Amino acid sequence: MLSLVMAALFAPAIVASPVSSYAQSPLVFPSPPGKGAGVWASAYSNSRALVSQMTLEEKVNITRGFAVSDNICAGNTGSVPRLGWPGMCLHDAGNGVRATDLVNSYPSAIHVGASWDRNLTYERGFYIGQEFKAKGVNIVLGPNAGPLGRSPLGGRNWEGFSIDPYLSGQLNAETIVGHQDAGVIANIKHFIANEQETYRRPYFGVEAVSANIDDKTLHEVYLWPFMDGVKAGVASVMCSYNRINNTYGCENSKLLNGILKDELGFDGFVLLDWNAQHNLQSANAGLDMLMPGGGFWGNNLTQAVNNGSVAEDRVTDMATRIIAAWYLVGQDGTNFPKPGIGMKNLTQPHEQVDARVPESKPVILEGAIAGHVLVKNNGALPFKKNPTMLSVYGYDATVPDTKNTDVLFQLGYTSSPEMGQAVLGTERHFDQAARGGTIVTGGRAGANGPAYIDDPLSAIQHRARADGTWVNWDLISSNPDVNGASDACLVFINAIATEGWDRDGLHDDFSDGLVLNVASKCSNTIVVIHAAGVRLVDQWIDHPNVTATIIAHLPGQDSGEALVKLLYGEAVFSGKLPYTLAKNESDYGVYAPCGRGPSNTTDPQCDFTEGVYVDYRHFDEKNITPRYEFGYGLSYTTFNYSSLSVEPLDINADSPGSSTSSNDPSLWDVVAIVNATITNSGEVTGAEVVQLYLGIPNSPPKQLRGFDKLTLSPGDAAEASFELTRRDFSVWDVVTQGWIVQAGEYHIYVGASSRDIRLTDSIVV
Repeated sequence: MLSLVMAALFAPAIVASPVSSYAQSPLVFPSPPGKGAGVWASAYSNSRALVSQMTLEEKVNITRGFAVSDNICAGNTGSVPRLGWPGMCLHDAGNGVRATDLVNSYPSAIHVGASWDRNLTYERGFYIGQEFKAKGVNIVLGPNAGPLGRSPLGGRNWEGFSIDPYLSGQLNAETIVGHQDAGVIANIKHFIANEQETYRRPYFGVEAVSANIDDKTLHEVYLWPFMDGVKAGVASVMCSYNRINNTYGCENSKLLNGILKDELGFDGFVLLDWNAQHNLQSANAGLDMLMPGGGFWGNNLTQAVNNGSVAEDRVTDMATRIIAAWYLVGQDGTNFPKPGIGMKNLTQPHEQVDARVPESKPVILEGAIAGHVLVKNNGALPFKKNPTMLSVYGYDATVPDTKNTDVLFQLGYTSSPEMGQAVLGTERHFDQAARGGTIVTGGRAGANGPAYIDDPLSAIQHRARADGTWVNWDLISSNPDVNGASDACLVFINAIATEGWDRDGLHDDFSDGLVLNVASKCSNTIVVIHAAGVRLVDQWIDHPNVTATIIAHLPGQDSGEALVKLLYGEAVFSGKLPYTLAKNESDYGVYAPCGRGPSNTTDPQCDFTEGVYVDYRHFDEKNITPRYEFGYGLSYTTFNYSSLSVEPLDINADSPGSSTSSNDPSLWDVVAIVNATITNSGEVTGAEVVQLYLGIPNSPPKQLRGFDKLTLSPGDAAEASFELTRRDFSVWDVVTQGWIVQAGEYHIYVGASSRDIRLTDSIVV
C-alpha cells in the first residue's frame, strides 16, 4: 500500500501574481535511510561495516568537497586516512573526460540519441568509464536525463539523448550500466525539470527559475528516464540548480525524500550540482554530498548533530550511501588508481597517463557514423562514382585555429572563442554559428577532450589524394565562386550550444545565406549541419539545387572519417532524429525559455502548462506537420514491414482506487509482446530502426514504447520484437499516487518514424 506521506504530492502548477498563489512543493520528512536491497546488498554490508568505525567528524568529512593541490578534478571528497579510505575524485562529464589530455572525444549524447543503438550506447559508456577510471576519476558526472529538451533553445539539450522520455531512459540506462561495469560511479543528472539555462540558478539578486509542474507531467515525462536510471542501478543522482514548485532542487524534500528515495527506492547518494542553492536543512531534505567545498554544511553539520537539528543517523546514512556506491562499482582494495592521478594542470610538468585503449577505436568511429541523419536525398548520395571534382564551402569544414591547453579547449569553445570570455550569470547573446571551425561537441561541462579532430575537409582531401579527385574550397566567403565543373558542392554549417546560456534562435542568416548562394551556382549542393540541437532548414531545404542534407550532430573526434564513409557509400545512414525538426519556430508548443514578468522581476516562474504534450506529442495532438518528424531518417536502402503480431499476456485494467507503486517489481512485468517482420527490399546492406508507439487512452495520440535496430543484407528479413511492460501501458494517477492501466483500447503503431506508420493493431483492456 502506498504511504500516506506520498499522497501529499505536488499541487497543480498554478501561478498568479500574489506570491501566496505560486505553486508549492510540500515537505516530506524524515529522509528514508538506504535499504541496501538487491544488487546493493553486499555493497551496503561492507559500507555499514566501514562507516560504523567512523567518528562523526569522519562521516561529515566524506559528505563534502575539499580543495586539493595535486589534481584538477572538478571536486574531491574528504578522506578517512585512519581507516584507509582514500576519498574520491569527481569530474565532468557524460560525453568523455573534459579538460585533460590523452583521452578521446566520443560522440555527444544527442548524437548517440540519433543512433537509436542500445549496443553502441553501452559500449560508449563502458569505454568512457574506462578512461575516467584510468585518470583516477571515481565519479563520472553523467549521463544526462535532464534537460530533456522542453524548449528547443535549451543550451544543454545536446548533453541529453532525446526529448522523448522513453528513448532518453533506455539510453541513460545503457550508459549507466556501461560506466559502472567499467568500475566508475555514474551520476544521472539534473534532478529535475532543469529545462533551461536562463535563470537556471540565482544570480545578482534574482532567484533561480521555478519549474512549476503538475504531478502527472512530472511522472510521465521528466521522472521517466530517472526511473530507468534507478532501475539500472545508478549509484548517484545530481540535484539541479533550479527550483521546482518554488523549492530549490537540492533543498526539495518532496523530490529527494518523497519521490527519489521513498517512491523509487533509490539506494545511492544525492550529489548537489556545484554550489547549488542549499542550506543546513538540505541534509534533512535528502541531500548527501556537497561540492566543491563545504558550503553551508562545513563544520556546521557536526554542530547541527550536536545540537539535535540534524540526527546523527541521517549523517550515518549519508556516509553509508556514499561508501556503498564506492563498493558497488568495485573501487575498494587495489581495484582503483589514486584518485585524480591523471587529472593534472596541463601547463605544468606531469606524468603522461594515457587513458585510451585500442578497443575503443571502432566504437568511437561507429558511434560517429551512426548518429548522422540523412533528411533529404534526391539521388545525390552516395556518390555514384568517385568524383572528379568536389567543392567545399563553409566555416564548419575545417579545424579550429587552436586545440591546446587553454580555457577554450577546457570548455569546448575552440570554435567559438567569444564564449570563452563570457561570465556565467550575465546576459550574453552569441552567434548561433560557431564560425571558428567544425564542432564535435558543445560547450562547458559536457565538453570532452579530442585526441585529434578529423575535420571534414581533411578527410575529403585524404580521400581525394587516393582517388585523384580535384578539391576546391572557400571556407570564408558568404558568397563564394563555384567552379562550374564541380561534380558536387558540399556546404558545411553548424549550430552551437553551451551550458550557461540558452540559444537565441534555431538558425542564423549567415549560414542560410551561404547555402542559398552556393545552391544558386551549383546544381548538386549537399548541406552538412553539425548541430547541438534543433537546426531549422526551411530557408533553403526546398531549393531544387539542394540535393541532399545531413544533420551531422556532434560526432566527436572521428567526424571527418565518419562523414566520408557515408558520402562514398562505405557506410550507410541509419540515424533517426531524436527530436522533431519543425518548419517554423512557432510550431513548437514551447519555444523560448521562461523569463521575468512585470510581477516577478526577482522571482521568475515557469509554468509547464503544456503538460505531457512536448515535442511530437504536441505536433500530433495539434495536427501540425513538421519538416521532419521525430524518428525520421533516410537510408541508402528500403525496408518493408509485414506480419504484425500482438500477444497480450497478463494485462488487466486496475480497479478503481488501486494502482501500482513506482518501486513495485510488477510494474516492469512484460504484459504484451509485439513482433513484426522487416525485410531489406533494397540493393545494399542497411540498418533500420523499427519504432513502436502506443496510443494510450486519455493521453497523447502516440508515445514511443519500443525500438529495435536491425541490420539486414539485401533480401534478408528479421523479426523486430518488442516486450511491453505494465509501465508502458500505465499513466500516473494523482489520487492513488501510483501507476494505473486504464480500461479501453490501446492502439499499437509500428513504423519507421512517428509519422511513417507501416503496421497497426490494438489491444483492448
